[in-house]
Amino acid sequence: MSLQPRSALSRRVVPAALGTLSVLSLLSALPAAAQPAHRDDRPAAPPPRQVTAAEARTDAHLRSLRDRPGALREFFRQLPKGGDLHNHLSGAVSTEYLIELAAEDGLCIDTARLAAVTPPCGPGTRPAADARTDRAFRDAVIRAWSMEDFPPGQNGHDHFFDTFDKFGEVTWRHRGKLLAEVADTVVRDNQFYLETMVTPASDGAKKLAAQVGWDDDLAALHRGLVADGKLDKLVAEAREEADDGDAEFRATEHCGTSRARPACGLTVRWISQASRGSSPQRVFTQLALGMRLAEADPRFVGVNLVQPEDWASSLRDYSLQMRMVGYLRTQYPRARVTLHAGELWPGLVKPEDLKFHIGQAVDVARTERVGHGVDLVHEDDWQHTARTMADREVAVEVPFSSNAQILGVKGADHPFGTYRRYGVPVVLATDDPGVSRIDISHEYRYAADTYGLRYPELKDLARASLEYGFLTGASLWQGNPTAAGYHPVPACRAERPGLPVRGAACRHLLVESARARLEWRQEAAFAAFEQAHARVSR
Repeated sequence: MSLQPRSALSRRVVPAALGTLSVLSLLSALPAAAQPAHRDDRPAAPPPRQVTAAEARTDAHLRSLRDRPGALREFFRQLPKGGDLHNHLSGAVSTEYLIELAAEDGLCIDTARLAAVTPPCGPGTRPAADARTDRAFRDAVIRAWSMEDFPPGQNGHDHFFDTFDKFGEVTWRHRGKLLAEVADTVVRDNQFYLETMVTPASDGAKKLAAQVGWDDDLAALHRGLVADGKLDKLVAEAREEADDGDAEFRATEHCGTSRARPACGLTVRWISQASRGSSPQRVFTQLALGMRLAEADPRFVGVNLVQPEDWASSLRDYSLQMRMVGYLRTQYPRARVTLHAGELWPGLVKPEDLKFHIGQAVDVARTERVGHGVDLVHEDDWQHTARTMADREVAVEVPFSSNAQILGVKGADHPFGTYRRYGVPVVLATDDPGVSRIDISHEYRYAADTYGLRYPELKDLARASLEYGFLTGASLWQGNPTAAGYHPVPACRAERPGLPVRGAACRHLLVESARARLEWRQEAAFAAFEQAHARVSR
Protein backbone atom coordinates (compact mmCIF):
# COMPACT_ATOMS: atom_id res chain seq x y z
CA MET A 1 0.00 0.00 0.00
CA SER A 2 1.36 3.43 -0.85
CA LEU A 3 0.84 6.98 0.15
CA GLN A 4 -0.70 9.00 -2.66
CA PRO A 5 1.72 10.51 -5.14
CA ARG A 6 1.38 14.19 -5.94
CA SER A 7 -0.74 14.05 -9.01
CA ALA A 8 -0.70 16.07 -12.17
CA LEU A 9 -0.85 12.69 -11.95
CA SER A 10 -12.80 -25.16 -15.83
CA ARG A 11 -12.39 -27.61 -18.41
CA ARG A 12 -8.79 -27.28 -19.44
CA VAL A 13 -7.96 -25.58 -22.74
CA VAL A 14 -5.43 -28.15 -23.91
CA PRO A 15 -5.09 -30.49 -26.84
CA ALA A 16 -7.38 -33.45 -26.24
CA ALA A 17 -4.64 -35.81 -27.31
CA LEU A 18 -2.62 -34.97 -24.20
CA GLY A 19 -5.29 -36.45 -21.97
CA THR A 20 -5.24 -36.02 -18.18
CA LEU A 21 -3.53 -37.61 -15.24
CA SER A 22 -5.08 -38.24 -11.84
CA VAL A 23 -2.52 -36.61 -9.59
CA LEU A 24 -3.94 -36.16 -6.12
CA SER A 25 -0.47 -37.00 -4.85
CA LEU A 26 1.01 -34.28 -7.05
CA LEU A 27 -0.85 -31.45 -5.34
CA SER A 28 -2.06 -32.67 -1.97
CA ALA A 29 1.13 -33.14 0.04
CA LEU A 30 1.92 -29.63 1.24
CA PRO A 31 4.59 -28.79 3.82
CA ALA A 32 3.52 -27.95 7.34
CA ALA A 33 4.04 -24.22 6.70
CA ALA A 34 1.32 -24.31 4.09
CA GLN A 35 -1.33 -25.78 6.36
CA PRO A 36 -3.87 -23.21 7.56
CA ALA A 37 -3.29 -22.10 11.12
CA HIS A 38 -7.02 -21.67 11.86
CA ARG A 39 -9.66 -24.40 11.65
CA ASP A 40 -13.43 -24.19 11.54
CA ASP A 41 -16.40 -26.12 10.23
CA ARG A 42 -15.98 -25.08 6.61
CA PRO A 43 -15.89 -28.15 4.36
CA ALA A 44 -12.50 -28.96 3.01
CA ALA A 45 -11.58 -27.40 -0.30
CA PRO A 46 -12.37 -29.47 -3.40
CA PRO A 47 -9.73 -32.04 -4.28
CA PRO A 48 -6.95 -30.90 -6.60
CA ARG A 49 -7.92 -30.81 -10.23
CA GLN A 50 -6.63 -33.29 -12.73
CA VAL A 51 -3.66 -32.07 -14.70
CA THR A 52 -2.50 -32.66 -18.24
CA ALA A 53 0.59 -34.62 -19.14
CA ALA A 54 2.30 -31.39 -20.23
CA GLU A 55 1.49 -29.75 -16.89
CA ALA A 56 2.86 -32.76 -15.02
CA ARG A 57 6.10 -32.72 -17.01
CA THR A 58 6.43 -28.96 -16.47
CA ASP A 59 5.92 -29.47 -12.76
CA ALA A 60 8.58 -32.19 -12.74
CA HIS A 61 10.95 -29.80 -14.47
CA LEU A 62 10.19 -27.12 -11.87
CA ARG A 63 10.99 -29.52 -9.05
CA SER A 64 14.25 -30.49 -10.75
CA LEU A 65 15.42 -26.86 -10.51
CA ARG A 66 15.25 -26.57 -6.72
CA ASP A 67 19.04 -26.57 -6.36
CA ARG A 68 19.70 -24.36 -9.39
CA PRO A 69 18.84 -20.79 -8.31
CA GLY A 70 19.60 -19.15 -11.65
CA ALA A 71 17.52 -21.60 -13.66
CA LEU A 72 14.72 -21.42 -11.09
CA ARG A 73 14.71 -17.63 -11.29
CA GLU A 74 14.44 -17.81 -15.08
CA PHE A 75 11.62 -20.37 -14.87
CA PHE A 76 9.53 -17.98 -12.80
CA ARG A 77 10.36 -15.04 -15.06
CA GLN A 78 9.21 -16.97 -18.14
CA LEU A 79 6.08 -18.32 -16.41
CA PRO A 80 3.01 -16.54 -17.86
CA LYS A 81 1.64 -14.57 -14.91
CA GLY A 82 -1.54 -12.87 -16.06
CA GLY A 83 -1.88 -9.37 -14.65
CA ASP A 84 -0.91 -7.23 -11.68
CA LEU A 85 -4.09 -5.97 -10.04
CA HIS A 86 -2.60 -4.26 -6.98
CA ASN A 87 0.09 -1.82 -8.04
CA HIS A 88 0.75 1.78 -6.99
CA LEU A 89 2.46 3.59 -9.83
CA SER A 90 4.66 5.83 -7.68
CA GLY A 91 5.79 2.90 -5.52
CA ALA A 92 6.28 0.55 -8.46
CA VAL A 93 9.11 2.44 -10.15
CA SER A 94 12.67 1.34 -9.43
CA THR A 95 14.53 3.63 -7.04
CA GLU A 96 17.41 3.92 -9.48
CA TYR A 97 15.06 5.35 -12.11
CA LEU A 98 13.58 7.81 -9.62
CA ILE A 99 17.10 9.08 -8.90
CA GLU A 100 17.73 9.47 -12.62
CA LEU A 101 14.49 11.42 -13.09
CA ALA A 102 15.37 13.64 -10.13
CA ALA A 103 18.73 14.38 -11.73
CA GLU A 104 17.15 15.11 -15.12
CA ASP A 105 14.72 17.56 -13.52
CA GLY A 106 17.48 19.34 -11.62
CA LEU A 107 16.05 18.47 -8.22
CA CYS A 108 17.97 18.57 -4.98
CA ILE A 109 18.30 16.14 -2.07
CA ASP A 110 17.88 17.36 1.51
CA THR A 111 20.91 15.73 3.14
CA ALA A 112 19.28 15.44 6.57
CA ARG A 113 16.02 13.79 5.45
CA LEU A 114 17.32 12.42 2.13
CA ALA A 115 14.17 13.79 0.52
CA ALA A 116 13.89 15.24 -2.97
CA VAL A 117 13.23 19.01 -2.94
CA THR A 118 12.89 21.70 -5.58
CA PRO A 119 15.89 23.76 -6.70
CA PRO A 120 17.93 25.83 -6.17
CA CYS A 121 20.14 23.56 -4.10
CA GLY A 122 21.00 25.69 -1.08
CA PRO A 123 22.68 24.85 2.23
CA GLY A 124 21.82 21.41 3.55
CA THR A 125 21.05 20.03 0.08
CA ARG A 126 22.92 18.42 -2.77
CA PRO A 127 22.02 18.15 -6.44
CA ALA A 128 20.28 14.85 -7.13
CA ALA A 129 22.70 14.50 -10.03
CA ASP A 130 25.47 13.89 -7.47
CA ALA A 131 23.96 10.43 -6.93
CA ARG A 132 25.08 9.54 -10.44
CA THR A 133 28.75 9.70 -9.46
CA ASP A 134 28.95 9.54 -5.65
CA ARG A 135 28.37 5.88 -4.81
CA ALA A 136 28.00 6.39 -1.05
CA PHE A 137 25.45 9.16 -1.58
CA ARG A 138 23.57 7.07 -4.13
CA ASP A 139 23.43 4.07 -1.77
CA ALA A 140 22.13 6.28 1.05
CA VAL A 141 19.34 7.63 -1.17
CA ILE A 142 18.40 4.13 -2.34
CA ARG A 143 18.14 2.95 1.26
CA ALA A 144 16.03 5.98 2.19
CA TRP A 145 13.69 5.61 -0.80
CA SER A 146 13.20 1.83 -0.58
CA MET A 147 13.50 -1.22 1.67
CA GLU A 148 17.04 -1.90 0.42
CA ASP A 149 19.22 -3.17 3.28
CA PHE A 150 16.45 -2.70 5.84
CA PRO A 151 17.51 -4.74 8.90
CA PRO A 152 15.78 -8.15 8.99
CA GLY A 153 13.51 -8.67 11.93
CA GLN A 154 12.84 -4.96 12.49
CA ASN A 155 9.43 -3.40 11.94
CA GLY A 156 9.52 -1.82 8.50
CA HIS A 157 6.09 -0.15 8.67
CA ASP A 158 7.24 3.43 9.20
CA HIS A 159 10.25 3.24 6.90
CA PHE A 160 8.12 1.77 4.11
CA PHE A 161 5.53 4.53 4.21
CA ASP A 162 8.07 7.30 4.79
CA THR A 163 9.69 6.56 1.43
CA PHE A 164 6.76 8.13 -0.44
CA ASP A 165 7.26 11.54 1.12
CA LYS A 166 10.96 11.33 0.33
CA PHE A 167 10.63 10.71 -3.40
CA GLY A 168 7.21 12.37 -3.87
CA GLU A 169 8.69 15.48 -5.46
CA VAL A 170 9.94 13.24 -8.28
CA THR A 171 6.92 11.11 -9.05
CA TRP A 172 4.18 13.67 -9.61
CA ARG A 173 5.98 15.18 -12.60
CA HIS A 174 6.19 12.24 -15.02
CA ARG A 175 3.23 9.85 -15.04
CA GLY A 176 4.04 8.64 -18.56
CA LYS A 177 7.72 7.96 -17.87
CA LEU A 178 6.87 6.17 -14.64
CA LEU A 179 4.37 3.98 -16.48
CA ALA A 180 6.91 3.21 -19.20
CA GLU A 181 9.46 1.93 -16.68
CA VAL A 182 6.86 -0.13 -14.83
CA ALA A 183 5.32 -1.47 -18.05
CA ASP A 184 8.74 -2.59 -19.29
CA THR A 185 9.12 -4.67 -16.13
CA VAL A 186 5.59 -6.10 -16.39
CA VAL A 187 6.18 -7.25 -19.96
CA ARG A 188 9.63 -8.61 -19.16
CA ASP A 189 8.04 -10.70 -16.40
CA ASN A 190 5.60 -12.17 -18.94
CA GLN A 191 2.43 -10.45 -17.80
CA PHE A 192 -0.29 -9.17 -20.10
CA TYR A 193 -2.29 -6.72 -18.01
CA LEU A 194 -1.69 -3.97 -15.45
CA GLU A 195 -4.03 -2.08 -13.17
CA THR A 196 -2.10 0.71 -11.50
CA MET A 197 -3.17 3.39 -9.04
CA VAL A 198 -2.80 7.16 -9.37
CA THR A 199 -4.47 10.21 -7.82
CA PRO A 200 -6.22 12.10 -10.63
CA ALA A 201 -6.69 15.89 -10.49
CA SER A 202 -5.36 15.93 -6.94
CA ASP A 203 -5.09 19.69 -6.48
CA GLY A 204 -8.45 20.32 -8.12
CA ALA A 205 -10.15 17.72 -5.91
CA LYS A 206 -8.67 19.33 -2.81
CA LYS A 207 -10.00 22.75 -3.83
CA LEU A 208 -13.45 21.42 -4.74
CA ALA A 209 -13.72 19.56 -1.43
CA ALA A 210 -12.88 22.76 0.48
CA GLN A 211 -15.41 24.70 -1.59
CA VAL A 212 -18.28 22.27 -1.04
CA GLY A 213 -17.47 21.40 2.57
CA TRP A 214 -18.89 18.50 4.56
CA ASP A 215 -22.46 17.27 4.86
CA ASP A 216 -23.42 14.12 6.78
CA ASP A 217 -26.17 13.58 4.20
CA LEU A 218 -24.12 11.88 1.48
CA ALA A 219 -26.78 12.41 -1.17
CA ALA A 220 -26.79 16.15 -0.44
CA LEU A 221 -23.01 16.21 -0.45
CA HIS A 222 -22.96 14.51 -3.84
CA ARG A 223 -25.51 16.97 -5.22
CA GLY A 224 -23.24 19.80 -4.11
CA LEU A 225 -20.30 18.28 -5.98
CA VAL A 226 -22.14 17.81 -9.26
CA ALA A 227 -24.06 21.11 -9.17
CA ASP A 228 -23.14 23.55 -11.95
CA GLY A 229 -20.90 20.94 -13.55
CA LYS A 230 -18.20 21.27 -10.88
CA LEU A 231 -17.39 17.56 -10.72
CA ASP A 232 -17.50 17.22 -14.50
CA LYS A 233 -14.90 19.99 -14.81
CA LEU A 234 -12.69 17.93 -12.52
CA VAL A 235 -13.30 14.84 -14.68
CA ALA A 236 -12.19 16.84 -17.71
CA GLU A 237 -9.04 17.92 -15.87
CA ALA A 238 -8.27 14.31 -14.96
CA ARG A 239 -8.77 13.19 -18.55
CA GLU A 240 -6.42 15.90 -19.77
CA GLU A 241 -3.80 14.68 -17.29
CA ALA A 242 -4.27 11.17 -18.62
CA ASP A 243 -3.85 12.40 -22.19
CA ASP A 244 -0.57 14.09 -21.24
CA GLY A 245 0.62 10.94 -19.48
CA ASP A 246 -0.32 8.79 -22.47
CA ALA A 247 1.62 11.07 -24.80
CA GLU A 248 4.69 10.93 -22.55
CA PHE A 249 4.41 7.14 -22.31
CA ARG A 250 4.13 6.70 -26.06
CA ALA A 251 7.09 9.00 -26.69
CA THR A 252 9.20 7.19 -24.11
CA GLU A 253 8.34 3.77 -25.53
CA HIS A 254 8.49 4.93 -29.18
CA CYS A 255 5.00 3.56 -29.76
CA GLY A 256 3.80 3.74 -33.35
CA THR A 257 7.34 3.79 -34.74
CA SER A 258 9.76 1.17 -36.03
CA ARG A 259 11.47 1.32 -32.62
CA ALA A 260 8.32 0.58 -30.60
CA ARG A 261 9.08 -1.27 -27.37
CA PRO A 262 7.06 -4.35 -26.32
CA ALA A 263 5.32 -2.43 -23.53
CA CYS A 264 3.38 -0.52 -26.20
CA GLY A 265 1.21 -3.64 -26.46
CA LEU A 266 0.51 -3.94 -22.74
CA THR A 267 -3.12 -3.48 -21.66
CA VAL A 268 -3.16 -0.86 -18.89
CA ARG A 269 -6.06 0.42 -16.81
CA TRP A 270 -6.04 3.09 -14.09
CA ILE A 271 -7.46 2.87 -10.58
CA SER A 272 -8.20 6.26 -8.96
CA GLN A 273 -6.86 6.61 -5.43
CA ALA A 274 -8.59 8.40 -2.57
CA SER A 275 -6.48 9.36 0.44
CA ARG A 276 -8.18 7.81 3.44
CA GLY A 277 -6.19 9.96 5.90
CA SER A 278 -7.67 13.18 4.49
CA SER A 279 -10.77 15.07 5.63
CA PRO A 280 -14.11 13.33 4.99
CA GLN A 281 -15.10 15.86 2.34
CA ARG A 282 -11.85 15.34 0.45
CA VAL A 283 -12.13 11.54 0.60
CA PHE A 284 -15.71 11.71 -0.68
CA THR A 285 -14.72 14.12 -3.45
CA GLN A 286 -11.85 11.89 -4.60
CA LEU A 287 -14.08 8.81 -4.55
CA ALA A 288 -16.85 10.56 -6.49
CA LEU A 289 -14.32 11.88 -9.00
CA GLY A 290 -12.79 8.43 -9.50
CA MET A 291 -16.14 6.72 -9.99
CA ARG A 292 -17.50 9.40 -12.32
CA LEU A 293 -14.23 9.25 -14.25
CA ALA A 294 -14.51 5.46 -14.58
CA GLU A 295 -17.91 5.87 -16.23
CA ALA A 296 -16.62 8.60 -18.55
CA ASP A 297 -13.22 7.29 -19.67
CA PRO A 298 -12.47 3.61 -20.44
CA ARG A 299 -8.85 4.05 -19.39
CA PHE A 300 -10.07 4.36 -15.80
CA VAL A 301 -11.93 1.46 -14.25
CA GLY A 302 -12.54 2.11 -10.56
CA VAL A 303 -11.43 3.41 -7.18
CA ASN A 304 -9.43 2.42 -4.12
CA LEU A 305 -8.58 3.92 -0.73
CA VAL A 306 -4.88 4.33 0.04
CA GLN A 307 -2.58 5.48 2.85
CA PRO A 308 -1.99 3.49 6.05
CA GLU A 309 -5.11 1.84 7.40
CA ASP A 310 -3.71 2.12 10.95
CA TRP A 311 -3.44 5.92 11.06
CA ALA A 312 -5.68 7.48 13.72
CA SER A 313 -7.73 9.34 11.09
CA SER A 314 -8.05 6.20 8.94
CA LEU A 315 -9.34 4.20 11.91
CA ARG A 316 -11.69 6.96 13.03
CA ASP A 317 -13.29 7.36 9.60
CA TYR A 318 -13.17 3.77 8.37
CA SER A 319 -16.88 2.96 8.74
CA LEU A 320 -17.85 6.34 7.30
CA GLN A 321 -15.66 5.71 4.27
CA MET A 322 -17.22 2.30 3.70
CA ARG A 323 -20.60 4.02 3.78
CA MET A 324 -19.32 6.58 1.25
CA VAL A 325 -18.30 3.86 -1.17
CA GLY A 326 -21.56 2.01 -0.68
CA TYR A 327 -23.57 5.14 -1.46
CA LEU A 328 -21.50 6.11 -4.50
CA ARG A 329 -21.90 2.62 -5.92
CA THR A 330 -25.61 3.38 -6.21
CA GLN A 331 -24.79 6.52 -8.21
CA TYR A 332 -22.08 5.01 -10.43
CA PRO A 333 -22.98 1.34 -10.92
CA ARG A 334 -20.53 0.82 -13.79
CA ALA A 335 -17.50 1.94 -11.75
CA ARG A 336 -15.51 -0.87 -10.15
CA VAL A 337 -14.31 -1.00 -6.56
CA THR A 338 -11.31 -2.60 -4.90
CA LEU A 339 -10.40 -1.64 -1.34
CA HIS A 340 -7.36 -1.90 0.89
CA ALA A 341 -8.90 -3.63 3.90
CA GLY A 342 -7.40 -5.61 6.73
CA GLU A 343 -3.82 -4.39 6.22
CA LEU A 344 -3.56 -4.64 10.00
CA TRP A 345 -2.10 -6.98 12.61
CA PRO A 346 -2.25 -7.44 16.39
CA GLY A 347 0.03 -4.96 18.10
CA LEU A 348 -0.27 -2.41 15.31
CA VAL A 349 -3.77 -1.32 16.37
CA LYS A 350 -6.10 -1.92 19.31
CA PRO A 351 -7.95 -5.25 19.33
CA GLU A 352 -11.28 -3.55 18.59
CA ASP A 353 -9.87 -2.16 15.35
CA LEU A 354 -9.13 -5.67 14.10
CA LYS A 355 -12.72 -6.83 14.24
CA PHE A 356 -14.53 -5.49 11.18
CA HIS A 357 -12.52 -3.87 8.37
CA ILE A 358 -12.71 -6.65 5.78
CA GLY A 359 -16.28 -7.45 6.75
CA GLN A 360 -17.42 -3.86 6.22
CA ALA A 361 -15.53 -3.58 2.94
CA VAL A 362 -17.45 -6.63 1.70
CA ASP A 363 -20.87 -6.04 3.28
CA VAL A 364 -21.17 -2.23 3.41
CA ALA A 365 -18.98 -0.97 0.54
CA ARG A 366 -19.65 -4.17 -1.44
CA THR A 367 -16.13 -4.15 -2.80
CA GLU A 368 -15.34 -6.47 -5.68
CA ARG A 369 -11.79 -7.15 -4.50
CA VAL A 370 -9.97 -6.82 -1.19
CA GLY A 371 -6.39 -5.61 -1.06
CA HIS A 372 -4.18 -7.37 1.52
CA GLY A 373 -6.90 -8.77 3.83
CA VAL A 374 -4.19 -9.86 6.26
CA ASP A 375 -6.13 -9.66 9.53
CA LEU A 376 -8.97 -11.91 8.33
CA VAL A 377 -8.98 -14.44 11.18
CA HIS A 378 -8.91 -11.68 13.80
CA GLU A 379 -12.25 -10.26 12.65
CA ASP A 380 -15.62 -11.02 14.19
CA ASP A 381 -17.39 -13.81 12.32
CA TRP A 382 -14.55 -14.02 9.83
CA GLN A 383 -15.82 -17.36 8.56
CA HIS A 384 -18.98 -15.62 7.34
CA THR A 385 -16.86 -12.99 5.58
CA ALA A 386 -14.75 -15.66 3.90
CA ARG A 387 -17.85 -17.57 2.76
CA THR A 388 -19.39 -14.37 1.42
CA MET A 389 -16.23 -13.56 -0.50
CA ALA A 390 -16.21 -17.04 -1.99
CA ASP A 391 -19.90 -16.93 -2.90
CA ARG A 392 -19.67 -13.48 -4.52
CA GLU A 393 -16.24 -14.16 -6.06
CA VAL A 394 -14.67 -11.25 -4.18
CA ALA A 395 -10.98 -11.77 -4.87
CA VAL A 396 -8.19 -11.01 -2.42
CA GLU A 397 -5.03 -9.34 -3.75
CA VAL A 398 -1.97 -10.82 -2.03
CA PRO A 399 1.39 -8.98 -2.11
CA PHE A 400 3.56 -11.23 0.04
CA SER A 401 6.61 -8.97 0.22
CA SER A 402 4.89 -5.82 1.40
CA ASN A 403 2.86 -7.82 3.93
CA ALA A 404 6.13 -9.09 5.39
CA GLN A 405 7.90 -5.73 5.24
CA ILE A 406 5.07 -3.59 6.64
CA LEU A 407 3.31 -5.98 9.02
CA GLY A 408 5.88 -8.71 9.62
CA VAL A 409 3.32 -11.30 8.46
CA LYS A 410 4.52 -14.23 6.39
CA GLY A 411 4.51 -18.00 6.12
CA ALA A 412 1.93 -19.85 8.19
CA ASP A 413 0.75 -16.62 9.85
CA HIS A 414 -0.46 -15.27 6.51
CA PRO A 415 -4.11 -16.06 5.65
CA PHE A 416 -3.20 -17.10 2.08
CA GLY A 417 -3.99 -20.75 2.83
CA THR A 418 -7.18 -19.88 4.69
CA TYR A 419 -8.55 -17.87 1.78
CA ARG A 420 -7.78 -20.71 -0.61
CA ARG A 421 -9.34 -23.29 1.68
CA TYR A 422 -12.55 -21.25 1.75
CA GLY A 423 -12.66 -20.98 -2.03
CA VAL A 424 -11.98 -17.23 -2.08
CA PRO A 425 -10.37 -16.18 -5.38
CA VAL A 426 -6.72 -15.28 -4.76
CA VAL A 427 -4.47 -13.22 -7.02
CA LEU A 428 -0.79 -12.47 -6.44
CA ALA A 429 0.31 -8.85 -6.76
CA THR A 430 3.31 -6.61 -6.18
CA ASP A 431 1.84 -3.57 -4.35
CA ASP A 432 4.91 -1.28 -4.42
CA PRO A 433 7.63 -3.36 -6.08
CA GLY A 434 10.03 -0.42 -6.42
CA VAL A 435 9.92 0.24 -2.69
CA SER A 436 9.95 -3.48 -1.83
CA ARG A 437 12.77 -4.20 -4.33
CA ILE A 438 10.93 -7.17 -5.83
CA ASP A 439 8.98 -8.12 -8.94
CA ILE A 440 5.97 -10.35 -9.61
CA SER A 441 8.21 -13.34 -10.37
CA HIS A 442 9.55 -13.09 -6.83
CA GLU A 443 6.00 -13.30 -5.45
CA TYR A 444 5.18 -16.44 -7.47
CA ARG A 445 8.40 -18.08 -6.39
CA TYR A 446 7.67 -17.20 -2.77
CA ALA A 447 4.24 -18.83 -3.07
CA ALA A 448 5.77 -21.98 -4.51
CA ASP A 449 8.57 -22.20 -1.96
CA THR A 450 6.55 -21.27 1.13
CA TYR A 451 3.27 -23.03 0.50
CA GLY A 452 4.46 -25.97 -1.57
CA LEU A 453 2.51 -24.94 -4.66
CA ARG A 454 3.02 -26.98 -7.78
CA TYR A 455 2.96 -25.72 -11.35
CA PRO A 456 -0.79 -26.32 -11.97
CA GLU A 457 -1.65 -24.26 -8.89
CA LEU A 458 0.64 -21.44 -9.97
CA LYS A 459 -1.01 -21.57 -13.39
CA ASP A 460 -4.46 -21.15 -11.88
CA LEU A 461 -3.27 -18.21 -9.76
CA ALA A 462 -2.13 -16.54 -12.96
CA ARG A 463 -5.46 -17.28 -14.63
CA ALA A 464 -7.27 -15.73 -11.66
CA SER A 465 -5.37 -12.46 -12.09
CA LEU A 466 -7.06 -11.95 -15.46
CA GLU A 467 -10.41 -13.45 -14.50
CA TYR A 468 -10.82 -11.02 -11.59
CA GLY A 469 -9.30 -7.97 -13.25
CA PHE A 470 -11.54 -5.06 -14.14
CA LEU A 471 -11.50 -5.87 -17.84
CA THR A 472 -14.57 -5.51 -20.02
CA GLY A 473 -16.37 -8.34 -21.75
CA ALA A 474 -17.29 -11.93 -21.11
CA SER A 475 -14.87 -14.45 -19.69
CA LEU A 476 -13.23 -17.33 -21.51
CA TRP A 477 -14.16 -19.43 -18.48
CA GLN A 478 -17.51 -20.89 -17.58
CA GLY A 479 -19.17 -20.23 -14.22
CA ASN A 480 -17.10 -19.69 -11.10
CA PRO A 481 -13.64 -20.99 -12.02
CA THR A 482 -12.30 -20.73 -8.47
CA ALA A 483 -14.98 -23.15 -7.26
CA ALA A 484 -15.44 -25.34 -10.33
CA GLY A 485 -12.16 -25.13 -12.22
CA TYR A 486 -11.11 -23.33 -15.37
CA HIS A 487 -13.50 -24.85 -17.93
CA PRO A 488 -13.75 -22.88 -21.20
CA VAL A 489 -17.14 -21.71 -22.37
CA PRO A 490 -18.76 -24.01 -24.95
CA ALA A 491 -17.91 -21.64 -27.82
CA CYS A 492 -14.17 -22.19 -27.30
CA ARG A 493 -14.09 -25.66 -25.78
CA ALA A 494 -12.85 -27.39 -28.94
CA GLU A 495 -10.16 -24.81 -29.70
CA ARG A 496 -6.44 -25.30 -29.07
CA PRO A 497 -4.41 -22.42 -27.62
CA GLY A 498 -1.60 -21.30 -29.88
CA LEU A 499 -3.39 -22.41 -33.04
CA PRO A 500 -5.76 -20.33 -35.21
CA VAL A 501 -9.28 -20.23 -33.81
CA ARG A 502 -11.57 -22.21 -36.12
CA GLY A 503 -15.07 -21.70 -34.73
CA ALA A 504 -17.04 -18.56 -35.53
CA ALA A 505 -18.55 -18.37 -32.04
CA CYS A 506 -15.14 -18.44 -30.34
CA ARG A 507 -13.74 -15.89 -32.80
CA HIS A 508 -16.68 -13.62 -32.04
CA LEU A 509 -16.06 -13.90 -28.28
CA LEU A 510 -12.40 -13.03 -28.66
CA VAL A 511 -13.17 -10.05 -30.88
CA GLU A 512 -15.88 -8.67 -28.62
CA SER A 513 -14.34 -9.32 -25.17
CA ALA A 514 -11.10 -7.72 -23.99
CA ARG A 515 -11.12 -10.12 -21.04
CA ALA A 516 -11.49 -13.31 -23.10
CA ARG A 517 -8.91 -12.05 -25.59
CA LEU A 518 -6.24 -11.62 -22.90
CA GLU A 519 -7.20 -14.93 -21.27
CA TRP A 520 -6.84 -16.70 -24.62
CA ARG A 521 -3.49 -15.00 -25.18
CA GLN A 522 -2.32 -16.30 -21.82
CA GLU A 523 -3.51 -19.83 -22.62
CA ALA A 524 -1.44 -19.72 -25.81
CA ALA A 525 1.54 -18.58 -23.73
CA PHE A 526 0.97 -21.47 -21.32
CA ALA A 527 0.87 -23.94 -24.19
CA ALA A 528 4.22 -22.67 -25.49
CA PHE A 529 5.72 -22.55 -21.99
CA GLU A 530 4.66 -26.13 -21.23
CA GLN A 531 5.87 -27.38 -24.58
CA ALA A 532 9.30 -25.86 -23.98
CA HIS A 533 9.63 -27.17 -20.44
CA ALA A 534 8.16 -30.56 -21.24
CA ARG A 535 10.98 -30.99 -23.76
CA VAL A 536 13.58 -29.96 -21.19
CA SER A 537 12.26 -32.37 -18.58
CA ARG A 538 12.52 -35.44 -20.78
